[in-house]
Amino acid sequence: MMTNPGNRLTQGQFSFLPDLTDEQITAQIKYALKQGWAVSVEYTDDPHPRNTYWDMFGMPMFDLKDPAGIMLEINNCRKTFPRHYIRVMAFDASKGWETPRMSFIVNRPPKEPGFGLSRQETGGRQIRYTVHSYATDKPESERY
Repeated sequence: MMTNPGNRLTQGQFSFLPDLTDEQITAQIKYALKQGWAVSVEYTDDPHPRNTYWDMFGMPMFDLKDPAGIMLEINNCRKTFPRHYIRVMAFDASKGWETPRMSFIVNRPPKEPGFGLSRQETGGRQIRYTVHSYATDKPESERY
């Protein structure tokens, strides 16, 4: 049984589930705000697993308490970058944590090109592997 039909990008929470509806996204944002976490919206056209720093859309919403404001920001990002990956990040700034506590994708391009695995044999019978995103085969403005 295949657990990832269609070879979808699997980063963050809920990656193996079908895309979240706006209602489900709002419920997750409500949970993050209830925990006192700051929420931000980020996007990228290079979703390589080691590319952890996506571009931020707008400013992080540290003092926002209404999920509708964050949904407005998500929808504005979707309009601006409809063919990019968009994710919501929730950051816990409390002492002792100071780390992302939640991350999930809220938008995907219509076609996800996937990744290739390159194998290189080196000295001493060692084998090195490199993951390559097919999206980066094209220039930045032409990827999706």
